Amino acid sequence: MKESKDLVRWYAVYTKPRNEKKVYARLVEKGIETFLPLQKKLKQWSDRKKLVDEPLFRSYIFVHIDLKRYYDVLNTQGVVRYITFEGKAVPIPDRQIDQIKQLLVQDIELEAVEGQIEPGTRVEVRFGSLQGIEGEMVEHSGKKKVVIRIDHISHSLLVTLPAEYVVVKR
Repeated sequence: MKESKDLVRWYAVYTKPRNEKKVYARLVEKGIETFLPLQKKLKQWSDRKKLVDEPLFRSYIFVHIDLKRYYDVLNTQGVVRYITFEGKAVPIPDRQIDQIKQLLVQDIELEAVEGQIEPGTRVEVRFGSLQGIEGEMVEHSGKKKVVIRIDHISHSLLVTLPAEYVVVKR
């Protein structure tokens, strides 16, 4: 089955190091729907401390495009490549982008982890503002956390939630 050129999907794009915000601005200027997940971090310099917005996933940005805009994104200064599988850009499910957006607006402990995390028990959040989010319950750094895996970018999000908020998914 041929993929329709008019089908708008999310794709992950790899950027040059520390170019995420610049690439974001350039893509928005081109009229391309772009998502750059940012997280506030407290940074310390020798003379002061300051809250700064840092990318949740270093060197990654997400674009919502149809295949007609493929090269508009690729030809943007600072973009290195699409995340591909067998030579083709792989779409990121809308559900995962929505989950990232939902997690970022919450005041919860959130950590992006690169690499493999052992599979855990499938769970679903049943209470609170994150109701409906699905993931896996794992033990990480001595704490029970919910892992939300992001397809194709080898990153996962670790979320610390009260145990009574999640139920085992059947």
